[in-house]
Amino acid sequence: MDNDLRWIKQIKKNASESAANNLVSKYYKEMYAFHYKQTLDADLSLDVTQELFIAILQSIHAYDPKKASFRTWLYRIASNRIVDYFRSKHYRYAQFTQPIEDIHQEVEDDYNLEIELEHKEQFELVNSVVNRLDAYSQQIIRLKLFGDYTLKEIASIEAIPLSTVKTRYYAALKWIRKEMEVENIEER
Repeated sequence: MDNDLRWIKQIKKNASESAANNLVSKYYKEMYAFHYKQTLDADLSLDVTQELFIAILQSIHAYDPKKASFRTWLYRIASNRIVDYFRSKHYRYAQFTQPIEDIHQEVEDDYNLEIELEHKEQFELVNSVVNRLDAYSQQIIRLKLFGDYTLKEIASIEAIPLSTVKTRYYAALKWIRKEMEVENIEER
């Protein structure tokens, strides 16, 4: 039995705090990176990651190792939660109320602020286009782009046929490219 399953069994059986700490410690940096790649906001990524692990530990009894590995289950929940976040009223409100000065963090003297702001603007544009996709396509795109999963792995995580993942992924990419062209034309 691997460590994940042993820890999960201990959490389920006697609410083992050390097993919970071990499980969270093993995946915390990976989940933080997954959230940060999508938000580019360190504080928000910490909050979302924290909330993810609270939810995971509260629902650990629902995990079934026969259906998926723990890591796969974790990514499925993380991708659902990030899609929910970007659809939330809080996110949409924050987009309208955030002053431009708050976009960047403290910058080292030799760091080029213009490049950082341009990167942030491009990211926000891509993210806003991805947010307009249906939830299923969003999850596939987010797992591929931000989770670095293969299409085959995504099919396993989402428990759908590989052909469906490919169809949704390539249709979403085509739509994103078209929307990005429209957005770039409108900005000129």
